[in-house]
Amino acid sequence: MTKIISLFILEAVFCFTFFTVSYSDINLIQTNCKKTPFYDLCVLTLKSDPRSSTADVPGLARIVADSVNAKAIATLNQISALLKSVKDPTLEKALEGCIVSYNTIIQADIPVAIDAIEKNNPKFAVQSATDAGNEAQACENSFAEKASNSPIFSGNKAVHDLSVVLQSIASLLL
Repeated sequence: MTKIISLFILEAVFCFTFFTVSYSDINLIQTNCKKTPFYDLCVLTLKSDPRSSTADVPGLARIVADSVNAKAIATLNQISALLKSVKDPTLEKALEGCIVSYNTIIQADIPVAIDAIEKNNPKFAVQSATDAGNEAQACENSFAEKASNSPIFSGNKAVHDLSVVLQSIASLLL
């Protein structure tokens, strides 16, 4: 009987500790995501990454930066595939401009943001996140300028909105 009670107490302590840590992680995510203009996207992005369970605020910023990068790569791949079959020269020109924008996001903006987060230099992380969002928006705007419908609207929106989330979280580190 004593062993059963001891086992029950040990299990209760374990469960209490587990739920407290989980609650704290969710609380950190929610608290920081409330300071962004895209709360739901922020929470969904962070909760979907297992690293968030042990992350501090710089760690959350890194997770979002990785998400921006992944979405930018997926959008760039979509653009490349569209360019292989496009027949409309106006659409082709807009897509070629987007290639430049997305290469800038992937090769410059997000790596600089990640490096700045890791080196505790949030000012550069904020600026690079802002630049990434502006590049995605410039890509989207190029379709309106050419009077074309954007075939990559959802990718541009996701990269832009995630960049704004990254900018907001990085700003908390200033």
